[in-house]
Amino acid sequence: MQLGFLLAATEGGVLEGLKHSAQEVGLKFGFNTQLFVSQLIGFFIVAGVLYKFAYQPLLKILGEREQRIADSLAAAERARADLSKADEERRRVLAEAGLQANKIVEEARAAAAKISELEAQKAVVSANEIIAKARLANESELTRLKGDLRKEFGRLVVTAAGKASGKVLTAEDQRRLAEEANHQLAA
Repeated sequence: MQLGFLLAATEGGVLEGLKHSAQEVGLKFGFNTQLFVSQLIGFFIVAGVLYKFAYQPLLKILGEREQRIADSLAAAERARADLSKADEERRRVLAEAGLQANKIVEEARAAAAKISELEAQKAVVSANEIIAKARLANESELTRLKGDLRKEFGRLVVTAAGKASGKVLTAEDQRRLAEEANHQLAA
């Protein structure tokens, strides 16, 4: 429908009216073809210079920046992948360290138990040696005390016999009385 309206408008002289009004405007404002062409050439020269020295360097800078951004994104992705690998490696190392630590702790416990057992055995042996030495010391002390007691008892018997009989006993009599008293004491 719009196409039909445009065709009707061009046939009826609408284009003629527009052409006529453009001429009126040009005459009223002073349209100069030579000035228009020179301005058009100046515009294309400025556009060419701007294209050559501004637009192309801007495109080049934008391309370099785009490449740097792409490189940065790729580097960030590589860093993320490296970080992921490092995290996995860290977890693996921590797991291995935990296993080694547990192994060392178990070995230490086993060694401590073994040392404890050895020390307990040494303590038992040492205690038995101390007890044996104490028994020997007791037996020798007992033997010495028995000997001292016999001597003292013999002396007391000799003194008592001397006082009871009222005579002074000879060394032979004292020896014989002490031996008899010791003999009776041993039985």
